[in-house]
This record gives sequence, C-alpha cells and structure tokens, in this order.
Amino acid sequence: MNIQDDIPQTLPDHNQTLVQRTLQEWKQLALLGAPIFIAQLAQMANGVIDTVMAGHASAEDLAGVGIGTSMWVPVLLFFVGVLGALQPTISGHRGAGEFHKIMPAVWQGIYIAITGMVLMVLLLVNLAPVLTLLKLDAATTAIADGYLSAFAWGVPALLLLTALRGLTDGLGHTRVIMVFSLISTLLNLPLNYAFIYGFDFGFFLLPAMGGIGCGWATSISNWVATLALLVYLNRSNIYKNFHLIGNWASPKWNEINRLLKLGLPIGFTLFIEVSMFCMIALFLAPLGATTVAGHQIVLNAISLLFMLPMSLGMAITLRVSFLVGAQDTDEARLLARSSLLLALGIACINAPILFFGRDWLASLYTSDPEVQKVAAQLFMFGAIFQIADVIQVTMINVQRGYKDTKIPMFIMLISFWGISLPLGYALTFKDWITNPIGAPGFWMGLTVGLICAAILLTTRMLRFKPAASDHSSFVDAH
Repeated sequence: MNIQDDIPQTLPDHNQTLVQRTLQEWKQLALLGAPIFIAQLAQMANGVIDTVMAGHASAEDLAGVGIGTSMWVPVLLFFVGVLGALQPTISGHRGAGEFHKIMPAVWQGIYIAITGMVLMVLLLVNLAPVLTLLKLDAATTAIADGYLSAFAWGVPALLLLTALRGLTDGLGHTRVIMVFSLISTLLNLPLNYAFIYGFDFGFFLLPAMGGIGCGWATSISNWVATLALLVYLNRSNIYKNFHLIGNWASPKWNEINRLLKLGLPIGFTLFIEVSMFCMIALFLAPLGATTVAGHQIVLNAISLLFMLPMSLGMAITLRVSFLVGAQDTDEARLLARSSLLLALGIACINAPILFFGRDWLASLYTSDPEVQKVAAQLFMFGAIFQIADVIQVTMINVQRGYKDTKIPMFIMLISFWGISLPLGYALTFKDWITNPIGAPGFWMGLTVGLICAAILLTTRMLRFKPAASDHSSFVDAH
C-alpha cells in the first residue's frame, strides 16, 4: 500500500438517480473513513493494551491506570477537539479551490497546539491533590499519579500529531495517519511489556513499574510516531506544495480566533461527552477497586466499538465540508440525511456484540472473577444505548461539516451534565427514585442522556440547511 495515494473527493453527478447518488456518497465515505477507522482502532488499541496488561499485573494497577486515564482523556480530547477545526477548514478550502489558504491555517493550528501542550502538561503533573480527594487506597493513588506524570512526557507529541492530522485528513489523505498510528501501536505493545513487568537487556536492567510503566510506554511510542510523520511530510513528493518549513506562516490572531471560534465548541463538546464517562469512574471510586476496574473494562470495550461510528462521523465531516466548500449544498443535505441509515446499521452490529459477548469480553480483560461479574453486568447497559449513541455522534459530525458547533455543544451539555449525571448519581447512591442500585445506575442515566442528545441533534439537522453562498456558515431554514 502506498500511503501517498490520493483519495479524491469528487463532485457528484446530479444526472444520476437519488439512490445512485446516495450509494456514490457512501462509497466516498468508505474511501475516507476506512483509513480513519483503522487509525482510530490503532490509537484505541494503546488504551486496550494498557488496560489488559495492567489488569493482569494487579487489580490496583488496573484501577490506577483507569483513574489516571479518566483524568487525561477528557483534557486531551478537549485540545483534540479544538484542533479538530482544522479538518473541516482545510477540506472546505480544498473544495473551494483555495489551496493558498491551507498552510497558513495549518501553522495557526500548530500555534494553538503549542499552547495546549504547555497547559496540559502543567495540569497532568499537578493532579496529586485531586487524587487525594478521591480517598483511594495508597497503592492505587501512587500508581495513578506516577502514570499521569509519565504520560505527560508524550503530550507534546500527541498534540503536534493532531495538528498535522488536520493537514493530511483535510487534504483527503486519511491513510497517512493510519500508518503512523499503527506504528505507534505496534511499538507500544513490547514497550508496555518491558516497562510493566521489567526486562533484562543484559547491559541494562529495567525494573518492573506496573501500571506506571504504561505511561512511559505510551509516551515513547507517541514520540516515535510523531517524529516519523514529520520526516515523511518533509520527504514526501505529495506534500511538496504543502511543506511545513517552506510554507511557514507567522501567527495571525484573526486566523487563530477563527479556528478557536470553530474549534472551542468542538473541544468543549468532546470534553462534556467523554468527561461524563470518566466522571463515573471517579464517582464509583468509593465503591472499591473491583467496581472501578469493571467499569473501566466496559468503558474501554465500548470505546473500541465506538471507533466505527466515530470514524464514519469524521469522514462525514470531511465530505460535508468539502461539498459545502464546493457550494453543492443539495448533495451535502442528501449525505447528511442518508447517514442516519448508516448509523442505524452500525448500531445493529455493535449492540449484539456487547450483549451476547459480555461474559467473553469480560474474561479477555481480567482473570479476576469478581471484576468479570461487574463488567458483564455493565456490558448489558452498554448494549442498550448503542442506537442513541451512534446516532448522536453521526449527527454532531454532520453539523461540524457545516461548521455549526455552538448549539450542538449546548445540546450535549444539557443531555450529559443536565440529565445523565444527576440521574445516574440518584440511581446509584440515593433513594430519591428507587433504592440505590450501584454502578448500573450511572449507565441507566447515560442511556437517557444519549437518547435526548440523539433526538435533539437529529431534529436540528433536519430543520437547518447551510447558506449556498458561504461555506463557513450554517443558517436557519425557517
């Protein structure tokens, strides 16, 4: 496979029938989305590797890595969301034929990424007081703190990689990040083994670090992948017109503000959604390491399955922004509405996997029978909310393609923090509605919140359309 192969986004033939145009759009999504899906799986595989290998070290290591992950994931995804403004921006410039605007936009994204690096590293290395407030046992607290400190060293690489992904994905070259994500994952597995369990290199003895070693392994693999990507972009013929050094651009505050105006709502939306899942782990901490470990297993497996609809959504964002940039708003609307069928199809695949494979999935992650029991129970609730979850992520990515990000952010805020969190807390710990039911209560609350989000986002998509004259706007149809 040649990762330099272009994946052209072509304009549709409006002489075709509606069915033919729909199938052609789905083909475009497959070409764009398949490499994105593999890249997302590779990136998620790092988390799976960490969870499985830490789980086989001890329940405390699994809980420590789970708590640490619950803290860095929302923060990282906030900055990833902010930088996510680059993909629709660059894809829109490409659709409009404004190639001269691409590299200046990339450099403004890099400047945003540098600011994010500093802020995130400072946060992660100063979370010890928060861990103390959780009243975890001493071993779990020490593992979580050490894991976060080690992971922080790889944050600059992650955010730089994210900014560069805006360029490669925005141009339609989604295979590029796929390849370098696979490199990171393949490297992470042996590094994890060495750092978690220790390894004798002959000339050097690496001590066993347990869960803390996951952080060091992830940091090193991220740096290797990012540096390799920089070398590739510098030497690749396909990027000779989009050279980082040759097309350097100084900071332009109006362009940075434009990206932030689009990206900040995306960042807050991702933070709102992911932090809800991670906050559950923190709320469940007083119930013990077994409950936290079971929740972490289910969250990890569901996140892995979620990569398919998420990848579809990212491809939809690229395709819709390209079509709107080319001022083909009729085709963009057709794609937006037909994507609902794709979302339902994916949900019908994911739900049975989680429901009927719950015991087997739990056994893959841990050999502890008590943790397996908790995880198997929670997998049933994860299966139930699949339809709503897949629809909401598809619809919100449609709207990102239209550069409509503010209202969807508020919809997610209401659905998750206004409905899911208080309802889940009440069902888990209080007798306000029924007798406290423990961890399943939070998953019931999540289901209700996801249903609300799916309904509101779908309604918004059906009632709005973009202005034909401006690919950066999203206008009320009535």
